[in-house]
Amino acid sequence: MQKRVSFHTLGCKLNFAETSTIAREFAEKGFEKLNFGEPSDVIVINTCTVTEIADKKCRQAIKKAKKTSPDAFIVVTGCYAQAETEKISQIQGVDLVLGMNEKFNLFKYFNSFKKQEHTAVHSCETSEIEHFDAAFSSGDRTRSFLKIQDGCDYSCTYCTIPSVRGKSRCNSIAETIEQAKKIAALNFKEIILTGVNIGDFGSGTNETFLDLIKELEKLEGIERYRISSIEPNLLTDEIIKFTAESSKFLPHFHIPLQSGSKKILKLMKRRYNTELFKQKIERINNLIPNAFIGIDVIVGFPGETDEEFNETLYFLESLNLSFLHVFSYSVRKGTAAEKMSGHVSNDVIKKRSDQLHQLSEKKHTEFYKRFIGTEHLVLFESAKHNNFMYGFTENYIKTQINFDAELINKIQKVKIMSINETGIADIVLV
Repeated sequence: MQKRVSFHTLGCKLNFAETSTIAREFAEKGFEKLNFGEPSDVIVINTCTVTEIADKKCRQAIKKAKKTSPDAFIVVTGCYAQAETEKISQIQGVDLVLGMNEKFNLFKYFNSFKKQEHTAVHSCETSEIEHFDAAFSSGDRTRSFLKIQDGCDYSCTYCTIPSVRGKSRCNSIAETIEQAKKIAALNFKEIILTGVNIGDFGSGTNETFLDLIKELEKLEGIERYRISSIEPNLLTDEIIKFTAESSKFLPHFHIPLQSGSKKILKLMKRRYNTELFKQKIERINNLIPNAFIGIDVIVGFPGETDEEFNETLYFLESLNLSFLHVFSYSVRKGTAAEKMSGHVSNDVIKKRSDQLHQLSEKKHTEFYKRFIGTEHLVLFESAKHNNFMYGFTENYIKTQINFDAELINKIQKVKIMSINETGIADIVLV
């Protein structure tokens, strides 16, 4: 009888790329892939630990796996598994815990996937993590997430990622191009470059992120690229200029600000100030006026008074942005911020978060409305909901049109007619 496997991924796009890579190995071994929640023989949970909520979701996922598939062989891997190996190994029903170095070696340890009397653990100290494991997503979407970098050498005081993913590392440009060729062979039209700190690509070598994107531009078969989150101090003017002139790299930026307060940025040990950040935004606006710019911001960092929060609010209001990804600060075990004074109450954090979400909605709506009546190229996805299908413009405007299977994975010129009550652009084909 064919074995069944299901997967559950928490956290970032990097995790999705890695889960998809693990899933392909199961497929090669003859496993049938099911949706998480369906009765399975093996369940792989790839975890995140960036916030306290992420940790909680991991524990909830394990509980759900045991409930829906009580006899399943449960594997827990990823960042939370690296950070809390012992804690997870003590959860009844978990059969295998794999740290970051062992994430892609599942079949090295098990083939039969029989329930274990005691949890097996394969992990190592984060300082020993040196190997780069290539990964990309495939399957359900028309876009693929390509992992180009892993780990981080920064020491931001709120962040656990360096302590679980290890030092910054990557493959060579030539090896990365080979991965992109595999994606192209699967008929994907768009690649999103992902990693922990992608602007650090090539660190310690004679290659750079700019060198990489110049080579990716030449690759036949891939028509569009998006750059995922990139640190403002690593987003050089040359990268912005290249994107402005590129026929494949799309006008879409995701840049972490975290705070608009100079004091809080210093406490966070971020590697830039608000002046540099503002320069980068203005540079994008000048060279690529139609660019989508998404910003990460953390509210409630220790020591953030009303004055510092208002600095952030006013700073964000002053910038020509498209969207805010708002994160509520939560204490992360082992970080420098854990021991800082001035921790902010949950009620205040929620109030500040609500204010930034309102600002985000306002800026997002204004951005969408700017393009009513304009023409764009949309890559249509396969998902169908209420007889609609969806796709994104070059500058990341979500669009919908009546479902037509002929449009799946096609890039078509469209005209934006209006923005509907759900905040999605209604379009017609041109």
